[in-house]
Amino acid sequence: MAEAQQLQVLHIQDAKTSNSRMEAVSESSDFRPHHQNNTMKWLRIALYIVVGFSGTASASLLMRLYYEKGGTSKWMGTLVQVVGFPILLPYYLIPHRKAMAPNSAAAVQAPPAPSIRSLVCAYVYLGLLMVGNGYLYSVGFEYLPVSTVALISASQLAFNAFFSYFLNAQKFTPLIVNSLFLLTISSVLLVTNSSSERPAGVSGQNYVVGMVCTLIATAINGLFIASQQMVFQKVLKRQTVRVAIDLVIYQSLVASIVASIGFLASGEWKGLKREMEGYALGKTSYVNTLVWTAVGWQVSILCVIAIVFESSALFANVVGALGVPIAPLAAMIVFHDKMNGIKGISMALAVWGFLSYVYQQYLDEQKSNAETKNGRPFDA
Repeated sequence: MAEAQQLQVLHIQDAKTSNSRMEAVSESSDFRPHHQNNTMKWLRIALYIVVGFSGTASASLLMRLYYEKGGTSKWMGTLVQVVGFPILLPYYLIPHRKAMAPNSAAAVQAPPAPSIRSLVCAYVYLGLLMVGNGYLYSVGFEYLPVSTVALISASQLAFNAFFSYFLNAQKFTPLIVNSLFLLTISSVLLVTNSSSERPAGVSGQNYVVGMVCTLIATAINGLFIASQQMVFQKVLKRQTVRVAIDLVIYQSLVASIVASIGFLASGEWKGLKREMEGYALGKTSYVNTLVWTAVGWQVSILCVIAIVFESSALFANVVGALGVPIAPLAAMIVFHDKMNGIKGISMALAVWGFLSYVYQQYLDEQKSNAETKNGRPFDA
């Protein structure tokens, strides 16, 4: 019996040695790709954060510009949030090195490819969440200032923490709880301090509708990001760039089809020519606004999925909450919103909360490395 156990242990160790990609997940339950160099991993995450912030900020400002200068179509606002995926198609034209045929014991432990039915269900589910989230955000951008939409959106951190707990068994350490608390307080400060002035031409009723729709969209977005991590873990079960790109493209394709159906069924397409001709900045600016809004949102979506791919859904939302103060700064520059001390305090709290979570990630990495050196198994 003892010899059998020793053989089993040796077999498992050999499998782990022959395939270094089959690493374990640390006790924080964050989902990570298996890279040997943690420094490169965090450099990539930093790049995703910077690019993602740029995409989100530019797309948000352009969305508000679209409605402020004469745009009225909610389904058009939804489409531009999901239809930018063709910019990723050139990836499939890049030649990739084919993986060698598996010839080790590790191949036995490699997860089987998901079924077509599972993939279709996953992509349709995520696509429907995308289009619902996009439509409700369109209502918010039509009736609310950019800064207000961004501040309400920060509450997605709490929604995502809730969904991640149930969908992904996310564990909460004191540092993570501290991070969530600080980021939530940061958002609350901004919301309570935000001006109640409504955009020109927006009634009080529409203003309330915009706030409610944005809040619901925020909850859906929290569920959406948590669901992406669940799909990576339980459906795709593979960590490659190709899998991540496929996820972005197919979920966006489903969302684009549904949004197009909504656009046609609502009859909003009938007023498209009139809307373009009446756009305050001209036809060319109308087209450019929509095109670059779509590109900005797609870049943002890709970076969010990349962060989920590298770390976890909760961390992706922590990064999103860190970006909340950026919206008031951008709005101050573009739309001349006011800046005060409360917003400065809010930004400091957001950075503090973000660093708290990053430090927890660092501790997890250190623990993971120590257990690897000692040859101890990880808790899944």
